This record gives sequence, C-alpha cells and structure tokens, in this order.
Amino acid sequence: MTVAMRPSACPACAAAPAAEDLVDTAPAKPGQIALSLPGIHCSGCISRIEQGLARVAGVRAARVNLTLKRAQIDTDPGTTAAEMVAAVEALGYEAHELDAGSLAATGNDRAGRDLLMRLAVSGFAMMNVMLLSVSVWSGAEAATRDMFHWISAAIALPAIGFSGQPFFRNAWSALRQGKLNMDVPITLAILLAVVTSLWETALSGHHAYFDAAIALTFFLLAGRYLDHRTRAVARSAAQELSALEVPRAWVLREGTEVEVPVAELRVGDLVRVRPGGRMPVDGELVEGRSEIDRSLLTGETLPVFAEPGQAISAGEVNLTGPLTLRATAVGQDTSLHRMADLVAIAESGRSRYTSLADKAAKLYAPGVHILSALAFAGWYLYTWDMRVALNIAAAVLIITCPCALGLAVPAVTTAASGRLFRRGMLIKHETALERLAQVDVVVFDKTGTLTAGTPELTNLDDLPVDQLRVALALAEGSSHPLAQAITRAAQSAGVDPAPVQDIREVPGFGTQGMLGGGTVRLGRAAWVGAEGRSQTATFLKLGEAPPLAFLFEDKLRTGAEEAVRALRDTGREVIVISGDTPPAVKALASRLGIKDWVAEALPEDKVARIEALEKSGKRVLMVGDGLNDTGALSAAHVSISPATALDAARVASDIVLLGGDLTPIGQACDTARSATRRIRENFRIATVYNILAVPLAVAGLATPLIAALAMSASSITVSLNALRLR
Repeated sequence: MTVAMRPSACPACAAAPAAEDLVDTAPAKPGQIALSLPGIHCSGCISRIEQGLARVAGVRAARVNLTLKRAQIDTDPGTTAAEMVAAVEALGYEAHELDAGSLAATGNDRAGRDLLMRLAVSGFAMMNVMLLSVSVWSGAEAATRDMFHWISAAIALPAIGFSGQPFFRNAWSALRQGKLNMDVPITLAILLAVVTSLWETALSGHHAYFDAAIALTFFLLAGRYLDHRTRAVARSAAQELSALEVPRAWVLREGTEVEVPVAELRVGDLVRVRPGGRMPVDGELVEGRSEIDRSLLTGETLPVFAEPGQAISAGEVNLTGPLTLRATAVGQDTSLHRMADLVAIAESGRSRYTSLADKAAKLYAPGVHILSALAFAGWYLYTWDMRVALNIAAAVLIITCPCALGLAVPAVTTAASGRLFRRGMLIKHETALERLAQVDVVVFDKTGTLTAGTPELTNLDDLPVDQLRVALALAEGSSHPLAQAITRAAQSAGVDPAPVQDIREVPGFGTQGMLGGGTVRLGRAAWVGAEGRSQTATFLKLGEAPPLAFLFEDKLRTGAEEAVRALRDTGREVIVISGDTPPAVKALASRLGIKDWVAEALPEDKVARIEALEKSGKRVLMVGDGLNDTGALSAAHVSISPATALDAARVASDIVLLGGDLTPIGQACDTARSATRRIRENFRIATVYNILAVPLAVAGLATPLIAALAMSASSITVSLNALRLR
C-alpha cells in the first residue's frame, strides 16, 4: 500500500449532501466493484476519480461517495478489482478493494426517508383537519358540525394509522417485555383520542379530538425525525471491517497460481500475495522478502521488514516484493475477523447507555397513566357517566402527552449539532453530546490523530547538496513513505536528481542504482553498513564514504497542542495510547506535555485500557483514526475520529472531525455541557407546563382546542429554548 499524504476534509464539501447520495448501497450485482478511498477530501477528488475511471476500458460507470470515502464501479465482465485499484492509484489516490456483498448489509438511510414520509403525511392531514376544526370552533352546529367531524375522521384515521406506526411498534415491543417507554403514553393517548372522538361523533357530541390526535402525531414525528437527522449513516463498524476482508486470493496448487474465493482457503494452503496486495489470511511467511504495512494492527504508517519465518496477519499490506505464506488461520479465525468481533462486543456494551430522555420516560410514563386512570375513576364515580369519564381521561392523556419531552432532546441536539458543524465537527449519534459532557479522561491515538501520519525530513539543511541529489534520484524510484518524504523535501528545496542509472528497488531493503561506475544505495541501516538509530532514519551509501543519515519525524497535526492544553485546563486527564515504538511515543508525549502514555499497543490493548478506566468510574473520550482504533472507539464512553480516517474508524465513532484542526475538540466539550444544561431546562419547562395544564384537564375544562393549543405552546417554547445554543 502506498502511504500518501492525507489532506484534511473540508466542511464545505461535507455540507453538500447532494455529493453524498451518489453511491447507492443496493446489493452487489455481477460487474460491480467497490473500493475504499481513504485519501479523498473534496468534490475535486470525486470529479478526478470518476472521470479517470470513466476513461478505463471496461468501466461502464463510476460513482464516488465523499462521506463513505468509497467508489462503486459498474464494469464489463472480466474486469478485475486489481485493475480498478491500479487506475485509482495512478491518479494519485490510495485505494483498497471492498467486498461489495458485505457492504450490501449496511443499507441506506431508509429509516430517515420513512420518518420523513410519515411526517409529511401527518402534516398534510393535520392542516386539513385543523381547517375543519376552525369551522366547528367558529360555531358550526348540528348536522354541519357532525359532517365536519366525519370528514375529519375520514382524513385523520388513515393518516394516524400510517404515520403513527413508529410509536405503535415501539410501544407494543415495550409492553411485550413488560416495560414502559415514552411511546406507550403516546400510543395510548392517540388511540384513546381516536376512540372517544368516534364515539362523540356517532352520538352527535360537541367535541372531537381528531385534530389533537393528528397534531400530536405530527409534533412527535417532527421530534423523532430531528433526532434521526443528528446521526450520520448508522452502519455497524464490525460490518465495515468485515467488508475490508480480501474477497479473493491466489493459491499455489501443484506449482500453479489459482485464484479462488477466500471462503475456499484452508489451513496449510500456500497463498501468494503480490506487491500492493492485502493478506487474506493469517500465516507464516515461507518465501520472499518485502516490507509490510501493519497500520491495520498498530496504526503506524512506517513499514516493517518481513522475511521467511515471520508471522503475518490478515489485512496487512505487502509493499514491495512478492510473498508466499502458509495459512495458519482462515475465515472467522483470522486476526482481522477477531478485530471485527472485538468492535461488535464493544458497540453492544456502549449501547447500554441510558439517555436523559429514557430516564425521564421511566418516571413520566407511569405518572401519566396513573393520573389518567385516577381522573377516569374519579369522574366516573362522581357522575356515573362513562362517556364523561372517558372524555376527561382522554383529555388528560392528550394534554400531558410528551410533545415537549419528545422535542426536548432532539431540538437541543439539532441546534448543538449545527453549532459544532460550523466549527468543523459532525455529530453522528443521538446521545453523543450527553456522553461528551460527562468526559473526564481523553485518550488520543498518535499517528494520524495527534500527528499528520506522514514522515517529514528534519535534517534537510544539514545534507550536502550533491548527496541529496543522489538520494532524490533513488527516492523517486520507490513508493516507500520515507522515500516519498525525501522526494517532497528535495523538490521543495529546488534540488534536481543526479543522473543515477539502473535504479531498482530491493524488496525489504531499499533502492539502489549505478553512478559513475559505482553502486549507490538508499535504505535500511544494516543494508548500507550503518548503525541503527532510535529516531526514524534511512541511509545513503555513496562509494567508500560513511553512510549519510536522513532523519524523520511525524509532523504534529494542526491544533494538537491547543486541544491538549484546553482539555488539561478544564481538568481532564489526557493519555496517549499508540502502536508506535516507545521512543517515538515518549518524544511526542513530552512535546505536548502529556505524562501518561502507552507504546506498542495492539487493538486489544487499547480496548483493555479503556475498559479499565471505565470500570474505575472514569468516562473516556477516545480520539483515533485507524482500523486498529475501531475497538477502542467503540469501547469508549464517547469517541471522535477525523474525516481522513478509514471508513470503519469513522463508523465506529460518535463524532467526526471534518477539518484537519484538532482545536474544536475542546470547544465541543464545552458545547456538550451547554447542550446538556439546555436539555435539563427543557425537561423543567415540560414539567411546569404539565403542572399548569393538568388541573385544567382533570377539572374537565380541557376542550380539544385547549389541548391542541397547549401542546403547540409547549413544543414551541422548548424549541425556542433549544435555539439559544446557536
């Protein structure tokens, strides 16, 4: 895998939803290839890749999705994914094949479209029923009033039956488990309002609650839709990891390479992996030498040397030379699949968080039911009139129905999400702000999170120009990250390459060529006869001269120092957990003033440390960008990933950092605390409203008009309070 510079995402692009709907997630068809594109960041990237792929023979159509960082390509039969990957990489972008069949399970935003459709139906019906109700309230009597009531029933009943299904289903599920949730009083209020309205209409009664019932449905659907829109695509990170598993592999059978589905691989098979390919299985290297990108497991972009006898894990990338490995674990037993299981377990644990709305529902729902039952019993014993008692019980349920509570959380979340979006952060999960407000420990990944993830030459000014020219000539012939760093630095300094001939890359060691009749080499310390260093380095060997060291360090991401300082100033503990070497992690931690750090951490180590912190009573915010961070992102109380992260990491996180600047992280914590205060204020507003409105309902003074106006007034008040966050 070529490790290229990963520019930060631009909020302006993320603000254009039209660009996000280009890739459907329908089940894969023959001739469809899915690619992960972790390096794209704007509409220019989309246009360049789509146009570039359109020029490739065998490509019928290509569509790129910026949010998912994914391309879906329709091809002619016989066109391979390797050809598409090569075409994208030729355009200067990193690309990996995805299993399109696995991605089909992630689905699209059907739930959002379903809610929006039901909201539209209930809104249209509410407007028409309200027009008829105005006529009744204006003095329509006798047959005219009954006709308006029957027309209202004809409009409201099918609309409520269709639009209210989300509440009805959730209420039924709760009741089947012997529990109460917020949808139980909602459903009971709607049904009781409809039944009493039909009864009153059949008996030529003066009042019917069709308008209140459909208005209640509309306002609550509005809250439910606002709640849904605060989340990004709700796909499982475990499914995304599964989609990254290699769908096909080359197996040596009787000395011949045969391409087979990964599902057919068995322990003991000899698997051939070409340069640029990902390992389909766990195994032992039996032939070949190369460099391996282990960023999947460690998050570090610098490759490691691989030679026979070394253990290889599924998902690692072969960079330079062809390798043959003997499979030791296949399918669900591979390290990549175990990582997916780790993420799934962590996700299920975090789902046990109880939101403020759910806590309110536990108290609110039983109270409403008891109050309505007492009102019914009291009026029935007082009047012995079932009709009067039922009407008042329905009025109590309608006027106390949690419209304001239903809007309290989503209205605030939507306002806060808009505020954070303008600062470069996208809130994905409905309870993310509540959890972010509780954070007292922040755990950072190192490479790609606190740092840019790209090595930078640090001793350029100390290098002789003539030797730098030779190094540039050799570096231009390699895709190694350190070679690319030398190329960028030398070219920016205006250095021209030396006339080195016969340049070739030696897998696992470096690049060599001929200059003036002698061999010149750029690569590993042992290969050129140099002594290793604790700092990241590569060496140039030129004739009999001592090897010349080229030193590198990972550049800090913009805003890293400011973010860490802001978090520490507010009393939060900051920790770095990285898969990098101890010297590199220690140097970064010292540079940022972070005392607590962990190096050489595997994915399960990160999860274990976060779980230990959580068990000790701490609330952890995890900030990471790699596939090796997905388990930790899911296990943490709340999590953030940059938009430049791979898809699985962004899916596992609750919040996506759209820009390259880390400064908004500290601001997000402050906004989250303000949002939580607004939510609690909204609950208090709803409580005060009920205290004032309930006596009217119990006293029998809550006509349908009063019920509708009271519901609307409380909902508008809560929404206006939420807008104060802007």
